[in-house]
Amino acid sequence: MTTEKEYVLGTHDDEVARLGVQNAVWRPRATAAWRRAGITRGQTVIDLGCGPGYATLDLAEVVGPTGRVIAIDRSRRFLDRVEHAARERGIDWVETHELDLDERDLPPCAADAIWTRWVYAFVRDPRKLLERAAQALRPGGTMVMHEYGDYRTWRFSPRSEAFEAFVGEVMTTWRLNGGEPDIGFDLPRWLAEMGFEVRTLEPIVDVVRPGDFVWQWPRAFIEVGLQRMVDLGRVDPATARGILDDHAQLERTPGAFQITPIVLEIIAARGPR
Repeated sequence: MTTEKEYVLGTHDDEVARLGVQNAVWRPRATAAWRRAGITRGQTVIDLGCGPGYATLDLAEVVGPTGRVIAIDRSRRFLDRVEHAARERGIDWVETHELDLDERDLPPCAADAIWTRWVYAFVRDPRKLLERAAQALRPGGTMVMHEYGDYRTWRFSPRSEAFEAFVGEVMTTWRLNGGEPDIGFDLPRWLAEMGFEVRTLEPIVDVVRPGDFVWQWPRAFIEVGLQRMVDLGRVDPATARGILDDHAQLERTPGAFQITPIVLEIIAARGPR
């Protein structure tokens, strides 16, 4: 019997649902980045750290049946969902690989592009993973990445000291598990050192109000991620209830808004071998 390889944020049903909300909010920016990177029909694209496969299926629609999407994740539970969703849609050009990104090389495939969103922030040796990913990319192929550059920009107005402490606790928990929430600051430099041409390096940050659709992304993380921090013993239940109460009050406060964590969009092309 295969043992499920958990993530710090989990692979449970609530986390799968949260990732669905996240993908819905971020889909316009992801697809725009794919267009800028030249991802199109007939190409082979790796979805690295694919999770339950929401972006995998979006990519499959882009590359079409003459293309191929290679979905890689260490969670068997997530990959089962990818395979089930692909079968339901009649998509047979998605293949899955169960692979721990901290331990094994990627399957050799000379991919046209590699897509990652919040993956390098969670591995123990992100530079080593970047080197492995580069080996799976053809010369001239592109890396397309969305990674956090400054997670502490996530805050609310009116200010909440309890919430800002929670953000700090999230960052600490990721680091205790071997990750680095602000990995976006390192990736462009590493890519340049590996011979990539960094074509796009853009910050993504929003100022959103409770009625905005983007609000649903951080809202889902507060609801699911906060409980995960309680389960891990990083936040006590009373503090968690206080944060949820503060957030509910904030959503009813005239003029309230939040600033989202800064994400860096990186598009880089691999040079000749």
